[in-house]
Amino acid sequence: MSSEQKISKQDIENKIRALQSDLSGRASEKKQSIFAIGGAVATVVIVIVYLLGRRSGRRRGSRVEFRRF
Repeated sequence: MSSEQKISKQDIENKIRALQSDLSGRASEKKQSIFAIGGAVATVVIVIVYLLGRRSGRRRGSRVEFRRF
């Protein structure tokens, strides 16, 4: 007969805690990069909307000319 090691409750808990800490570490790293990318995208969208609004306003803006008599 071969000698088999029994898996204890503590072994399972240690393995699960190790996996959980690894996953939470990776998630926090991803969260920071996602926030940075989201902020950059939001900034670019705001600048584009601002520039398009200015251009639209210039085309529609009326020119008023005052003359003295």
